[in-house]
Amino acid sequence: MSTGRDTVQPGHGQAAALTATLGLAAASWVVAVRQMSGMDMGVATRLGSFAFFAALWVWMMAAMMLPGAAPAVVRRVQAVGRVRAVPLFVGSYLAVWALVGVAVYALYRPHGHVAAGVVAIAAGAYELTPLKQRFRRRCQQSARSGFTFGLCCLGSSIGLMVMLVAVSVMSVTWMCVIAVLVLAQKLLPAKAAIDVPVALAVIGLGVLIIIAPSSVPGLMPPM
Repeated sequence: MSTGRDTVQPGHGQAAALTATLGLAAASWVVAVRQMSGMDMGVATRLGSFAFFAALWVWMMAAMMLPGAAPAVVRRVQAVGRVRAVPLFVGSYLAVWALVGVAVYALYRPHGHVAAGVVAIAAGAYELTPLKQRFRRRCQQSARSGFTFGLCCLGSSIGLMVMLVAVSVMSVTWMCVIAVLVLAQKLLPAKAAIDVPVALAVIGLGVLIIIAPSSVPGLMPPM
């Protein structure tokens, strides 16, 4: 049996959920930026120990992904009418991205600019695929659980996140750029007039990385 402590008045619970989600995102930005200080070496960046990277990755994902997930959190609270749905939804959503972090740590190695450029081109090409568009639309819909929502958003944002890892995983600047793109794709409708130029810009960036790496800020490690 639910108690009055669990249920919320319409509007009040949604406002509380939105405030809590965005507040956690803001706090995560502060922690992530502090932890990343001095670690950015472009394509030559090293991840450090697993424990350090795993914790930092979760903070990064909370900072980057929670603003775009806020509407879904609000919709979930509206559906169930309970504030306690927020930590469960957010926790299971971030669990998906935490698993991605494990994969990143297992597969990542410092690399050259050519590899980074190829990944960026592949990421841009993925932006144009029907699979990407399908996941993007599903990421804008209601979900029963944060885990399901996380899987949809993973399918939508994986190209951009892999590009971040390839270009400079510890760069605050690139983290901000990718976070803005992810947020825009979660909030804006899928339209070719917006999506195609973004995809072509990412592909163009990949080509630039390959042919003129020194022109891309933060890509090459300082001498």
